[in-house]
Amino acid sequence: MRNADQYCIIMAGGNGSRFWPISRNSKPKQFLDIIDHGRTFLQEIFRRFEKIMYTENIYVVTSQEYTDLVKQQIPSIRPENILAEPHRRNTAPCIAYATYKILKKNRNACAVVTPADNLILDEAKFLETMKIALDYSAAHNELLTIGVKPTRPETVYGYIQINRQDMARIEGQVSYGVKTFTEKPDEALAKVFVESGEFLWNSGIFIWNLQTIAAEMEKYIPEIAHSFKDGMHLYDTINEKHFIKEVYESVNGTSISFGVMEKTSRTRVFVADFDWSDLGTWPSLYKHAPKDANLNLVKADNVLLEGVKGSVVMTSKKGKLIAVNGLEDYMIVDTDDVLMICPKNVKAIKNLMTDLALNDLSDFQ
Repeated sequence: MRNADQYCIIMAGGNGSRFWPISRNSKPKQFLDIIDHGRTFLQEIFRRFEKIMYTENIYVVTSQEYTDLVKQQIPSIRPENILAEPHRRNTAPCIAYATYKILKKNRNACAVVTPADNLILDEAKFLETMKIALDYSAAHNELLTIGVKPTRPETVYGYIQINRQDMARIEGQVSYGVKTFTEKPDEALAKVFVESGEFLWNSGIFIWNLQTIAAEMEKYIPEIAHSFKDGMHLYDTINEKHFIKEVYESVNGTSISFGVMEKTSRTRVFVADFDWSDLGTWPSLYKHAPKDANLNLVKADNVLLEGVKGSVVMTSKKGKLIAVNGLEDYMIVDTDDVLMICPKNVKAIKNLMTDLALNDLSDFQ
């Protein structure tokens, strides 16, 4: 049963640089079908939430340059539900914009706030968890997040330390109070977190009633909150675009985790009972994708692989032969204008992105 007070805010403004060269500034990963589902990440998450929400209650916040891509990929979305950011300012301004725009229409609104690029393998369980969390948030002034049990000391995720003394089952869903949030630790600290058994990965998915998050933003990041709140009367008018342009030119960016979640006493974490990944990197895609007998992820019509193990071999060109000999834990990714060959790790991609800028090759980003 759909509830008119329940909303979804999809954050789809990132440039997806960690998936270069498949993901580009002109068309980042949220607009791509990297995992061969027949739908892009954005289409998949929109379709998912349409199962439990009214279409008119689903909003997409994206960079101004991607609004046409959103319209093309989601023809059913209302134009006023695409919130265009003139500049990237991290997640706090993005969430503030959507929060006050929706509050203007519905003071009783509750919302799921989610990145566009999550991989959810058990959709039924995921949607059940979302409904439980939304119903709970309507009656409680708490800020909920989804935590995932870590399987390794991962350095690309934030971590949530749970309070084991504050455990409760909510409609069968395990939840805890929160002690601390920690943004992306180094490997040594991540190992300590995992071995302690007290930490969960931060999925970046939040659920709350909008009046509560608005109050907490006004308390902890007032300069951001009031910048968007002060223009509520302009939302859904011809003056909204100009107002938002001025706000984004003046407001400082920060993440909602750093700006609010690390400071507030109103947090609670639901432990995910479904498989999750943000698929934020090539190694994370490799982990979840099907592989051949030599543990290679291969997406190519014709390959000749000799002594190749644990690698990614991919081309966007139909019929092209990819011949590789003697590589282990490497990435070979071939597009129309870029051939990338590098070790299969996050640092290698990050270094390449830095080198592109330093060598005046930004046209290939």
